[in-house]
Amino acid sequence: MKNPAPDKEQLIELVKKLAPSEGYTLTSLEGVRFMRADRALPRTPVLYEPSIVVVLQGGKRGFIGDRIYNYNAQEFLVLSVPMPFESETIASAEEPMLAISIRINLPVAADLLVSLDAEQYGRSAPPAGICSTKLGADLSDAVSRLLLCLDSPLEAKILGPSIVREIYYRVLTGEQGPAIRAALNHHSNHAKINRALRRIHSDYAGDLDINTLADEAGMSVAAFHSNFKLVTHTSPIQYLKTVRLHKARLLMIQDGVTASTAAVKVGYESPSQFSREFKRFFGRPPAEEATLMKSALIVSAAETRPGHINF
Repeated sequence: MKNPAPDKEQLIELVKKLAPSEGYTLTSLEGVRFMRADRALPRTPVLYEPSIVVVLQGGKRGFIGDRIYNYNAQEFLVLSVPMPFESETIASAEEPMLAISIRINLPVAADLLVSLDAEQYGRSAPPAGICSTKLGADLSDAVSRLLLCLDSPLEAKILGPSIVREIYYRVLTGEQGPAIRAALNHHSNHAKINRALRRIHSDYAGDLDINTLADEAGMSVAAFHSNFKLVTHTSPIQYLKTVRLHKARLLMIQDGVTASTAAVKVGYESPSQFSREFKRFFGRPPAEEATLMKSALIVSAAETRPGHINF
């Protein structure tokens, strides 16, 4: 006889067990991890990788300019490209913020897209690197089954990948699907911008300029600048600076390097310029920010993709 589906409270207790500490908890499935906060966190700069974020309790708000993206028990977040923005966390000791983050494996999503009806799902849409929308019943059910299987290493190994694939399918065919489909369409402007973003994240310490990035995207400088802002809501040079500062912060948090060493590693020639821009961006000097983040977040040393703090 099939076990009855767990209710919301049972799932919350399960996530509390699987993610007993604040910060990130890795799972046995690559690219899937839990996020937990036991207290409210004010707006702070973050950098999210392409991912699907579903919140079970508490909530978060993302801010880009005058736009607000809510992700909570009713709405989920999808990012089709690496996105820097500001995030605020709604949580308390009595009701911690509990969420699951699923990194989007673009080759797997592309393979799935081939099987979809091109007539029904092939239509293009305005590029959007980030969007939030209502959590539907089908996606909610798939996430619930993923949580249940993560409680068993064997079930996670056997059933987990197929459930993650189903979650990709639910998102690709849902309201947020066009952004990911555009990112997978090699001829779309969204995909061209994505190529430039990959160049930035792989070569952020190098001598990149807008001409180099426009060439990477196969666009004129004017077209590249316009389309880049449509997808990321910021300029290419500001995006590059943001990535460098996030990478430097992560080096100080995870590797314990000094601010001057981090500055050199991410491409700054002047440590003093780095310190000024870091303080302007994060609101605190580098050493103070690194100390605070070490105490506020637990970043697993086993994390194999250390380029993002998406909390």
